[in-house]
Amino acid sequence: MLFDVRFNHDDIALDHDQIIRGCEGRNAIVSTISDQLDARLIAGLPDQVRLIAQFGNGVDNVDINAAMQRGITVTNTPSVLTQDTADMAMALIMSVPRRIVEGANLVVRDGSWPGWSPNWMLGRRLGAKSLGIVGLGRIGLAVAQRARAMGMKIHYFSRSRRPGQIEESLHATYWPRLEEMLGEIDIISLHTPHTSQTFGLLNRERLQMLRKGAFVVNVSRKELVDENALVELIEGGHLSGAGLDVFEDRDGVNPGLLELARQNRVILTPHMASSTLEGRIEMGELVILNIQVFMDSHKPPHRVLP
Repeated sequence: MLFDVRFNHDDIALDHDQIIRGCEGRNAIVSTISDQLDARLIAGLPDQVRLIAQFGNGVDNVDINAAMQRGITVTNTPSVLTQDTADMAMALIMSVPRRIVEGANLVVRDGSWPGWSPNWMLGRRLGAKSLGIVGLGRIGLAVAQRARAMGMKIHYFSRSRRPGQIEESLHATYWPRLEEMLGEIDIISLHTPHTSQTFGLLNRERLQMLRKGAFVVNVSRKELVDENALVELIEGGHLSGAGLDVFEDRDGVNPGLLELARQNRVILTPHMASSTLEGRIEMGELVILNIQVFMDSHKPPHRVLP
C-alpha cells in the first residue's frame, strides 16, 4: 500500500467531531461533497493534517480560505467527469420535452398501453430548437457539441467569449448578458459553478424572462435556481417543465417539485450526473495522484485556490 489508510467503512456522513477524531495521526483527508469542512472544523483539525484531497470536482463543501490560512492544501478531481455530466445533461434535455420517463412509466405501471393515436403522448421536437448554455467551459462545450449534432441551435452566456473557431464549429451565438439570451431560447442548461456571482442565477425575474413554454435543465449546482419560483412558473404554465439532478434542500426535495414530478411535468434524478463506474475509478486515481505528489513535496497537479 502507498499509504496507511483509515476508512469510513460505514460510508455515512460524519459530524465535525467524528471527522476531527478520525484525523488524529493522519496527514491527509479524502473528502466528498457530503463532508462539510467549514472554517470551524478546519480550525480544529490536528496540526499534522496538511492536505484535503477532495474526491470530486466541486469543492463547495470546503472553506478554501480557512484551509489556506492554516497552511492546508486543497485538491480536487476536475475534467474526468466532463463527458459523464454532459451525457446526463443531454439525457434530461431529451427526456423532458419528449416525455420519455412518463411514457416508460405508463408501460411499466400495468404492462400495457392504450395504443397509438394521433394526439397521444405528444412531446416536443428537439431539432431546430434553441439551447441556451450558461457556462461554456469543459462540460458546457461537451453539451453544445452533443446538442449541435442533434440539430439544435446553440446559444451561450459565459464569463468570457470562446474563440471564433469554437463558435464557428458550433454555429453558436454568444450573449454578453444573460438577460438578453433568455427570451431567445427554448431550453436552458446550467453549467457554471456556485459562486457569490452565480447564487440565485435563475431567480424569479430571470425565469420569467424565458420564452413561454421553455424548459430548465440543471445538472450543475443547486444554488443556481430559485426552486419555489420555478415551481410556480411551471404550475402557472409559463414554463413547460424542468430536468433537475440537484436540489436546494439536502434533507429532502421541495414538495412542489415532487408534486410536479408526480404529474410528469419535471424529471428529478438523485445527483447522479457523475455516477459512472469509469468516472469513479478515474476520480480515485486522481485523488491518489494528488496525495502522492504532495507527499513527495511537490505541487499537486489539481490544487484549488481561493
